[in-house]
Amino acid sequence: MDTLKLLSKYILVLFLFVRCGGESEEKVKTPLFFISWSGSVVDSWNYTINTAGKSIKVNLPVFEIDGKQTPVILNKLEKIGEQQLVRNEVMEYLYEGTFQNDTSIHLQLKLRVSNDNPVVRFTYELKSSGQQKLTKRSDTDDLTYLSYSIKDWPRAKEIRLSVFNELIHSCNLTETEIYESDFSGSPSLVGPIITGTDGEHSFLVSYEHDSMYPNNFLGFKLSPDKNIALKAVKGNYFSGQPVDGYSTVWFEVAGIKGDEDLLADQFRTFILKHQSENIESRKPYIFYNTWGRQERVKWAGGQYLTTMTLEYTLLEIDKAHEMGLEYYVLDAGWSDRSGDWCVNLKLFPDGFRKIRDKLNGYGMKLGVWMDPSKAAITSNAFIKNKGCLKSWDGKIRKPSMVWETELSNDMCLVSPYWEYYADLLITLYKDLDIRCFYFDGVGQKGCNDPGHFHGTSTNSSEERNQSYAFLLPVYLGKIMEKVGSSCPDVIFEFDVTEPGRIGVGLQFLANGRYFILNNGPYYHNFDLVPRGKTLLTNGCKNIFIQPGPARSWIIRSVLDYDKWIPSNLFSAKYQADDPENSQLINLGSMLLGHYSIWGEIIKTSQQGVTLFHDVLEKYKPISQDVIASTSLHFGNSGDSPEIFEKVNPETGKGMVVIFSNTKGKFSYVTKQKVSDVFWHNQGVDIKVDTNHHASIVAEFKEASAAIILFGVK
Repeated sequence: MDTLKLLSKYILVLFLFVRCGGESEEKVKTPLFFISWSGSVVDSWNYTINTAGKSIKVNLPVFEIDGKQTPVILNKLEKIGEQQLVRNEVMEYLYEGTFQNDTSIHLQLKLRVSNDNPVVRFTYELKSSGQQKLTKRSDTDDLTYLSYSIKDWPRAKEIRLSVFNELIHSCNLTETEIYESDFSGSPSLVGPIITGTDGEHSFLVSYEHDSMYPNNFLGFKLSPDKNIALKAVKGNYFSGQPVDGYSTVWFEVAGIKGDEDLLADQFRTFILKHQSENIESRKPYIFYNTWGRQERVKWAGGQYLTTMTLEYTLLEIDKAHEMGLEYYVLDAGWSDRSGDWCVNLKLFPDGFRKIRDKLNGYGMKLGVWMDPSKAAITSNAFIKNKGCLKSWDGKIRKPSMVWETELSNDMCLVSPYWEYYADLLITLYKDLDIRCFYFDGVGQKGCNDPGHFHGTSTNSSEERNQSYAFLLPVYLGKIMEKVGSSCPDVIFEFDVTEPGRIGVGLQFLANGRYFILNNGPYYHNFDLVPRGKTLLTNGCKNIFIQPGPARSWIIRSVLDYDKWIPSNLFSAKYQADDPENSQLINLGSMLLGHYSIWGEIIKTSQQGVTLFHDVLEKYKPISQDVIASTSLHFGNSGDSPEIFEKVNPETGKGMVVIFSNTKGKFSYVTKQKVSDVFWHNQGVDIKVDTNHHASIVAEFKEASAAIILFGVK
């Protein structure tokens, strides 16, 4: 869509709402919105959809300061800075105003906006020259980040990102209608996205934090008068925390003329292009991870590190390159000890020199696994940071082994250790050419130490624990931001494949991407055996690990995020095992956005390697079109057929994948207009009509996938 069309459809006005009228003292304009205010008292601001005058009045925060409820009412706001964020094409504006009832306290409002997207991202920070403290009159948080009325928007919906589904053993996106009765019942909704629509216009409000439902830290409180208040639930601050320097998480507000699907598409584009300055995390690289192979070796009677050798790794890199893969990620065991994360010279005597040379020669990049919260008992990381150990009621957990390597201690990242760790990652990036850091094993509980950054001895142990849990994703963000500022092409990936970890949310996505599903459920998820047991004599507890369609049924079920968040921000591991029909199923599934495989690729036949290479080489020129496109999905995982269409309406480039689990013939007509240049695998017949819609007939002799790529020959 060109700029003029976009402007005509989504002209927006964002302005401060003031209690008293008057001429604007200052006005800041962009092609999509402007911010204006008078010299009077400011207590809220409006986000207005200019095409209809529909607006959202967003009230400023309410804090508890020195034992009193303190609504933010400002004498005025002044612009104190602006800058262009080049990487993600965003302008940042910074405003500041003084509290009416205490001029020693200042509120800073930071807004980030782009010229071609209706989403406004903002955060607040308090500054003070006094000694004021945030306080709690009870054991619960008492902070309202923002509030607004939904009375002019008769239909509303809650979008959750972090509901753990035991059926697939992974988080899922869920959408739930908000009914009139919900407002009378005054519940608190988790979100992090709440939408509203009147049928012609739609808006959303969201917040950036990561927690696995129902262990939420923020919530949208509904009121009978149709007001919604986004409130702190637990751990957002600790009683006695200084007012000066307190920062909120980031929030978003967006409004369009159009329905929810169009709103979701605009929000999805914001996440893809404008939320993060780490644009490498948004690119459609194809990854290989060694853990699937390491697991198979273990199940066969070996150890996880049996094949973690220089010779095996070099052979596997050759095969990965021949297949057309772009990132090679060494999983657990590449390092001799956690914390320092030095190369294990017993396994890799040359310190990765040959690995780096080979990857660089192939134009590939290196990634490594690590648990950020672990530091080996002999590591410098532990020795220099003993005050940063996790503790619980004064007790330190015994060291434990990390995947057949040295015993390690648990470190608290909500402490000075975060900066030590960030500096270490920068060193690894520079010295070892590591371009992807894959974080694993970080749970959202476990520390109430009074000497860290999440409370003091004057706070209860539970308050310190809640503050730690809330701040953990915040400090992971600080780590990633510091590393990213020095290492612009770094990628961060975070493993959320088990319950109890930091959940799926918008905060981590501001800097990285998720590893959301590995092998799917275990035998115990289906009550086949007691938890921790297995039906197999080799000790394997996973069900969906064999070639064939079943594994992809499970993994494709998390593609439902793609309506709101691009699926390429959710890595999931497919397999390259023969036979060909299984390879086509895995290829077609992977290219819908998960972009990652694992397993024993050295054992993949030459015919299979050629298949992967040829399809990937066809796909890569249109990959940006695919990730720019929201999935159109017909059928459920396991249906025959199950059909995905991802075609960029601006270019007609993209793909259609038809999955079947049985012999038969199926037809489909594309909903988007497509390019009349295309490629497909065998068993497919295509005709493009004069309106540029494609009629596709796919015939299957067995369970397989039909892959059609538009925009390439």
